[in-house]
Amino acid sequence: MHPDRFEIITHRFRGLRIALVGDFCLDRYLEIDPARDEISIETGRKVHNVINVRSQPGAAGTILNNLVALGIGAIHPVGFAGEDGEGFELSRALHALPGVCAGHFYQTPLRRTFTYTKPLVMEPGRPPEELNRLDLKNWTPTPPALRQTIVRALSTLARDVDAIIIMDQVDIPETGVITTEVLAELDAIANSHPYLLILADCRRGLQGYPRVSFKMNRAELALLAGADPAASLRGIKSTAAKLARQLGQPCFVTLSENGLLGAAPDGTVDHAPALPLRGPIDIVGAGDAITANLAAALAAGANLSEALKIANAAASLVIHQLGTTGTATVPGIASLVTPPRKRAKEPGDQ
Repeated sequence: MHPDRFEIITHRFRGLRIALVGDFCLDRYLEIDPARDEISIETGRKVHNVINVRSQPGAAGTILNNLVALGIGAIHPVGFAGEDGEGFELSRALHALPGVCAGHFYQTPLRRTFTYTKPLVMEPGRPPEELNRLDLKNWTPTPPALRQTIVRALSTLARDVDAIIIMDQVDIPETGVITTEVLAELDAIANSHPYLLILADCRRGLQGYPRVSFKMNRAELALLAGADPAASLRGIKSTAAKLARQLGQPCFVTLSENGLLGAAPDGTVDHAPALPLRGPIDIVGAGDAITANLAAALAAGANLSEALKIANAAASLVIHQLGTTGTATVPGIASLVTPPRKRAKEPGDQ
């Protein structure tokens, strides 16, 4: 990508307003020093001693972290947390981030805070090793009053933002932020604001979602379109193009080590191959970085090819950040997608 074009796109980030609707969780990392392991007198089992605890927004919060890292001007998280310790940490973290307008993020006694607790063994000279994760989730349907609160927030924000990102992270339908009522409101917004970018991602697949822009992996595409999950790149391109025409919206497919693919409603398909590895990797958070960067680039006026290159580079940066769910900055992305500028000749140069 030409450096001038990249600069035009990313310069617009500071003026963007993006709503992020979805399941925010607390990512809590417990750093364990294996040199301090003990044996419990009471149980005879190994005791892991935690020497540091750090927390950050996760799930939809990982997308938010990436939007913050890009310098987006106004980010509106729409979601909820419980009135518990984890909810206090999550809410405090969101309010502390630059550009985040958290007026539609709610703490409620009706839910507990979605939390991923990640024990990490920190051994000198080795990448962090994640042990079995401890999750806190909601297993009952989201209460009706809370559903309507989310719908009203979404309806209000749709009039004032440049893009809406949807992140449905829960395993059981109707237990999180993205409920039947929210999907119905999204459908209404898509019909009344046909030029508003709405980019949706759902870990259970996007069946039943309204006609908005879809982001998915190759297995989710195959399930949604009734296609072969082992299809070649050519087959995936054909399936994605057909889906984009049906939706009347762009759709995007992550291909793991094969990069990222995008299809437009006019049948245009573009593919950004994965960038070379530069050392050990951790793929956690790569998809969320792609979502954030696709939404930001498209809202800033990037075309399909430009948005794919930016998002693909962001994913490459994130997977090389170990022991955390990483983010990608504009300078970091620039280092991967733009050629270095040539130095102007000075007097005396040969």
